[in-house]
Amino acid sequence: MSHAALPALVFLVAALYSSVGHGGASGYLAALALCGYAPAEMKTSALLLNLLVAGIAFVNYRRAGHFNARLFWPFAVASIPAAFVGGLMKIAPSVYAGLLAFALVAAALRLILPDFKKSTPSPPNLPISAAVGAGTGLLSGMVGVGGGIFLSPIVILCGWADAKTTAGISAAFIWVNSAAGLLGQLRQGMPGALSLWPLALCAAAGGLIGSNVGARRLTPMGLRRLLGAVLLVAAYKIA
Repeated sequence: MSHAALPALVFLVAALYSSVGHGGASGYLAALALCGYAPAEMKTSALLLNLLVAGIAFVNYRRAGHFNARLFWPFAVASIPAAFVGGLMKIAPSVYAGLLAFALVAAALRLILPDFKKSTPSPPNLPISAAVGAGTGLLSGMVGVGGGIFLSPIVILCGWADAKTTAGISAAFIWVNSAAGLLGQLRQGMPGALSLWPLALCAAAGGLIGSNVGARRLTPMGLRRLLGAVLLVAAYKIA
């Protein structure tokens, strides 16, 4: 795929992911992989874009009243050191490709499947929250994503929060884990990111549009499913 298509892909990914409270790292990784970039450039660039879009999504979801700090903090406190450790790990290219393919499939399923609801959300106890936070944090740091693609399906399927509150929690979770994972990657001497100004502008525009739609209106399931199909194709090519 031509590099000229990358800004448009980044805008699309940011808009669609932010509509469900995600930063889009797995989507950026898919777009960069399809455009032929090296894994080292991909991980750093995806995390930087993730920080930007997840921050925008969190602000919009919190302003709309879709955030539960009590549910968020146990996940976050356990995940931050785990994400830092995951970012420090040096992973063989074949292992990285497998983990990235898994992350893309998880993201695709999250986008394709409808949001499941439980009539009365019931948050987990502290040990379960800590275990889930640590596990998702470690995996997100290793792969170079914020972890929302792993956390939000668990929260929704377990009935710990409704879909929009899950989106607000995921956006905050993604931001703190992206920051921790990026610090871990920089500590091990990862190369710098791509020239991000054009991509950052596209990501910011997409994030503003998508998170406003997601927080205040219905989520466009047709577009989510289209992006999910693209991610499945990318996972197949990478694996």
